[in-house]
Amino acid sequence: MNKKPLISVHEARKHLAKELTTVAGVETVSLDEAQSRILAEDIPAGIDVPGYDNSAMDGFALNTNDFITVGKTLPVSQVVKAGTNPEALLAGSAARIFTGAPIPKGADAIVLQEDCDFDEFTVKVKEAPEVGQHIRCRGHDIKAGSVVFKQGRRLMPQDIGLLASLGTDSLRVYKRLRVAIINTGDELVEPGQMLQAGQIYESNSYTLKALLGRLGFQCIDFGIVGDELEATRQVLARAAEEADCIISSGGVSVGDADFVKAALQELGEVAMWKLALKPGKPFTYGKVNSVPFFGLPGNPVAVFVTFALLVKPYLLGMQGMQDMKRTECKSIQVAAGFTIEQPGSREEYLRVCVEEDKSGKQQLIAFSNQGSSVMSSLSWADGLARIPCETLVKKGDLLDYLPFEGLL
Repeated sequence: MNKKPLISVHEARKHLAKELTTVAGVETVSLDEAQSRILAEDIPAGIDVPGYDNSAMDGFALNTNDFITVGKTLPVSQVVKAGTNPEALLAGSAARIFTGAPIPKGADAIVLQEDCDFDEFTVKVKEAPEVGQHIRCRGHDIKAGSVVFKQGRRLMPQDIGLLASLGTDSLRVYKRLRVAIINTGDELVEPGQMLQAGQIYESNSYTLKALLGRLGFQCIDFGIVGDELEATRQVLARAAEEADCIISSGGVSVGDADFVKAALQELGEVAMWKLALKPGKPFTYGKVNSVPFFGLPGNPVAVFVTFALLVKPYLLGMQGMQDMKRTECKSIQVAAGFTIEQPGSREEYLRVCVEEDKSGKQQLIAFSNQGSSVMSSLSWADGLARIPCETLVKKGDLLDYLPFEGLL
């Protein structure tokens, strides 16, 4: 009997995109609390930014019609500082002006102070000015009435500052997703306890909580579940009652002590299982009583990779993010500083660092041990290199490099 073919990462993403539904709860938060939240409504600009014509430089405001020849001396009729309301410019004069200060009525250009000889009372202009030079016009950044951000945008730090410049102090955003975390395995022990023979410290939930926290989600930690079908079934049922999405690690392979898939089939459905991905082959997606479920492998590197590639985009979409292209890490092409002489049957993601070779060109250096249990490789690396299946790699070949900054 032919084995069912493994699912490619590309096909897995397409399947998850079709399954995606947004959790619709909305709340109002202050601007200080809006970082990484997803907008539940469009944000129109209530004002022009800037709200008035202002100077982009320290210098002198004048009317170009008053300037006849280079070297002409003009009287200084006023000094204009930021935050003041200047008088109209006297004909035939110049105004001393500073960066950000309003342009006096009648002035149509700013001459840089370094292009002038001046004292307190007069200014000699050494270069002919052009109309509009060094003037930031009202609304040149944002026009009142324009849509600044559309519903579904995940707010970045720079967005917070932009919203503040519009006078925004609160926003309607989608409520935080509640994500349940479950870890399976008789060998697992919480950090801080004494290890017995055959035991290891549980670490996957800490990785997942850190990743989810970075994205702004609410975590519900259901702790460690032993390798037993009924216990697995019970905790999945509880998680489905309390969370919008469930993530487990371990127990999704085909071993005698792997019960997650069996419990999932009893409580809901298995929609996807086994990927053509290394690390991350025993990845599972399904539903527990209609609640989305991700079963990640037990090995810590596989947890990290499958979360970054598949779970993160899905969760952001559930949260209400509309532009799904923003959820994907943009890869860049960097030369390999290593070789791969045995092609793999699965798409592989290597832990790599970007370094310079002797000639100063960037190259990718792979961690010496790419085992999926080698957690130290993730802390050593600064990104992942994608190796397509059935691909040989020679030193100098260009590879897709995904920096952690974009992945996370």
